Amino acid sequence: MKIVTYNVNGIRARLPRLIEYLTEQQPDIVCLQELKAADDGFPEQDIAAAGYGAVWHGQKGFNGVAILARDAQPVARQRGLAGEIEDEQSRYIEAEVNGLVVASIYLPNGNPVPGPKFDYKLRWIDRLSVRAQALLDAEVPVVLAGDYNVIPNDDDVYSVAAMADDALMQPESRQGYRALLAQGWTDALRTRFPAGKVWTFWDYQAGAWQRDAGFRIDHLLLSPQAADRFGGAGVDKAYRGREKASDHAPTWVQLRF
Repeated sequence: MKIVTYNVNGIRARLPRLIEYLTEQQPDIVCLQELKAADDGFPEQDIAAAGYGAVWHGQKGFNGVAILARDAQPVARQRGLAGEIEDEQSRYIEAEVNGLVVASIYLPNGNPVPGPKFDYKLRWIDRLSVRAQALLDAEVPVVLAGDYNVIPNDDDVYSVAAMADDALMQPESRQGYRALLAQGWTDALRTRFPAGKVWTFWDYQAGAWQRDAGFRIDHLLLSPQAADRFGGAGVDKAYRGREKASDHAPTWVQLRF
């Protein structure tokens, strides 16, 4: 079973690239982020025509997450995270697909630092940790997939100096991510590439793609029951180089089911 996380950076703008990816790779489950579309703007029919059922949690112009399943209909379990009643940003959706629990996560960027956006990012990580612990306690196969907007290690970025002041690499951001892992989650891509130097994102600016000046912010975390089925992980990097592509590449884990 191939489970993919893919920040599409606007599902309407990238729909041809998404359908192309689904058709060529035929992943079993795809977690999408940054839909930038309201619930009624989600292209359900186009995705169904490609052979995928879907659940989604949209927001007009910003954020938005979805879970797609090939030849199956995901069963939604939760939209949004508890802890801030006033939080209206669409950044979390959780569903079950054929016995596997999957969450699509779009963690806040947090820039500029310091400031309220960074404070919100750290609170959001804490709220995610509460939900993640509850999922671990259920002792079932779980994948927490998404754009975490956290560069966990120095070897997860092309240049430490270039990103030193960014919210993605602040000690507090990294500590939140590591605290999440310490609950008992396995970082799938890091397990496959322990030496790092594997990117999932390349900015549109300053020729980042052409220079391979990227970093790793798209992660798939596995519960112990999912990690026991680990069969590999990787980045479908070539899709970042296609015309009008997202600035993220599809990132995946293979589980034996």
